Amino acid sequence: MDLELKDKVIVVTGGGRGIGAAIVRVLAREGAIAAIVGDAGEEAQALVREINAAGGRSYYIKRYLGTPADCELVLGEVDDRFGRLDGLVNNAGVNDGAGLANGPEAFRSSLRRNLFHYFDMAHYALPALKESRGAILNIASKTALTGQGGTSGYAASKGGQLALTREWAAELAPFGIRVNAIVPAEVRTPLYENWLATFDDPERKREEIVGRIPLGQRMTTAEEIADTAAFLLSPRSSHTTGQWIFVDGGYVHLDRAL
Repeated sequence: MDLELKDKVIVVTGGGRGIGAAIVRVLAREGAIAAIVGDAGEEAQALVREINAAGGRSYYIKRYLGTPADCELVLGEVDDRFGRLDGLVNNAGVNDGAGLANGPEAFRSSLRRNLFHYFDMAHYALPALKESRGAILNIASKTALTGQGGTSGYAASKGGQLALTREWAAELAPFGIRVNAIVPAEVRTPLYENWLATFDDPERKREEIVGRIPLGQRMTTAEEIADTAAFLLSPRSSHTTGQWIFVDGGYVHLDRAL
């Protein structure tokens, strides 16, 4: 199926590694121009070289999205270089373990790290997205719905992302801008591997987790998230907005006794 993404300019925050990098690869394969935003450094540069060497098109903007000004500069650079914007993937963030015991400042810092730039990027992208009747895709997490324990800031941020998905879908429908979210659960990424490494027996912990995933008793791959992302960003999903799409092997909604 042709997703009709050829020559579309799509910004992917946190696009240098993990789920973000998988999304960038799929977009490039579909002929889109992926603008990778973040502080992944050499990983992002290597990804750009890989894609461009294979005949795709990608571009790296090295910037930590810590302030509204950072986000404004990113979107300004995209406009200067490409003169258009067709899609925004809000993906950057980290499960930083800011729980109740860590206190108010850790909680606020986690919101700044995981939620605020989702709003800021959408705000500064809005004029260009109105012009292109483009799409916004928020990458959320099952922690917003299931809880995890010890990560209040991240869970609150992910819940906020889901709420903003439907709020923006309502606000932007008159402009033809679609807004959706993907809700991953257990996805094997470098950050996930780092989390597993904090346990005394990481392999046993992994086996416990995959044993509770109904479909195939395996983790979701980053590529499976990316394929869904590309579809939601494409004109092929032209009447889909305000949706939370769970790509999780049934983890959240099916009986784990399965």
